[in-house]
Amino acid sequence: MASHAAALLALSLLILWTSSALGGANDAEDCCLSVTQRPIPGNLVQGFRYLLLKDGCRVPAVVFTTLRGRQLCAPPNQPWVVRIIRRLQRSSAKAKGSSS
Repeated sequence: MASHAAALLALSLLILWTSSALGGANDAEDCCLSVTQRPIPGNLVQGFRYLLLKDGCRVPAVVFTTLRGRQLCAPPNQPWVVRIIRRLQRSSAKAKGSSS
């Protein structure tokens, strides 16, 4: 099972590329050139951020950061992306609640 997840991650990394934003207020921000339509295993993801058209990016995306520090671009409107984001938000809320 772990080798399957590693193979999927490797395949996703081959498909995805990022480049610097082309000027604007977001000069240092990276933008996704494409997004993967294949679901990323949620258990490999530790964080996320949005890159949107209003940020100067040509392709709207959610960038997932994996446990190994890799960044994978995903389409923000896909149900599997929304599920991963919700899980990460719940985990973050629980961690904040237990630390107080």
